Amino acid sequence: MIDLSTINLNRLTTFVAVVEAGSLTAAAERLGLAKSMVSKHMQLLEQEIGVGLLLRSTRKLSLTEAGRSFYASSRQLLQAAEQAIEQARSGRNAPQGTLRVASPIDYGVIVVSPVLAQLRARYPALKIDLTCGDHRIDLIAEGIDVTVRLGKLADSGHMATRVDTLTRWLVASPAFLAAHGTPVTPDDLSSLPYIALSVIPQPAQFTLSDRAGDQVDVRMENTVFSSNTAYATRAAALAGDGILRATTFSVKDDVATGRLVRVLPDWSLPESDIHAVYPATSHLPQKVRVFIDALKAATGG
Repeated sequence: MIDLSTINLNRLTTFVAVVEAGSLTAAAERLGLAKSMVSKHMQLLEQEIGVGLLLRSTRKLSLTEAGRSFYASSRQLLQAAEQAIEQARSGRNAPQGTLRVASPIDYGVIVVSPVLAQLRARYPALKIDLTCGDHRIDLIAEGIDVTVRLGKLADSGHMATRVDTLTRWLVASPAFLAAHGTPVTPDDLSSLPYIALSVIPQPAQFTLSDRAGDQVDVRMENTVFSSNTAYATRAAALAGDGILRATTFSVKDDVATGRLVRVLPDWSLPESDIHAVYPATSHLPQKVRVFIDALKAATGG
């Protein structure tokens, strides 16, 4: 059995910070230490456990195979310690520390950010780090406490809580409809100019259902504008460039004010769910729990 008394476990915090920050310099800034001290901690940690963890070069810092495994275990150990301390503290109704949240860009800006601001007002000791991006977030590698994911979940081994329903509308600007005509049936759609969000599967194909339950598969054949961000596609729709399949939360205000108009409002697109996803753990950190509860309350999920 390993004698833990010979190992400075505080160096695990430094090691995890180095991996997540991507460099000794960035880790030193995050920890408030001198770069030379961070480097010394890493050298001593490698000596103490007898394994090389980091590959150092003039251009970048990377992990050895042993380092990758040791990082995952170290982060789990630090999370367990944080949870144990939180459980032991009194005043469990006052979460504190830094809550690291990730979200798709449009949902993060429109929905998540206001919820987090309200959470900060309620819990002043809580700090927020929100990462918005439309790429798939690796919770463990990027040090994220909880991420919001739209649509079908991949089998990741993480825990998930449903927080909202994801609905979409077909929309276009009044000027576009005046110039091209307003579609009356799904058959009128395929040849019209179309705006596509390129990061979703089959961006120019979808299924519509009417109130009787009849379904029609639609393939848009004239994609004139595509982008990897929902904000850009919404801007193109507002400019009158084409028909857009958009998330309801991102365009409902535009529809309410008349900047955009629902196309074929008697036909609906398939619904799915929005989830909060977090690493599997026996004890959900309180800061994550209060965020999920606040998000569900704000969305009615």
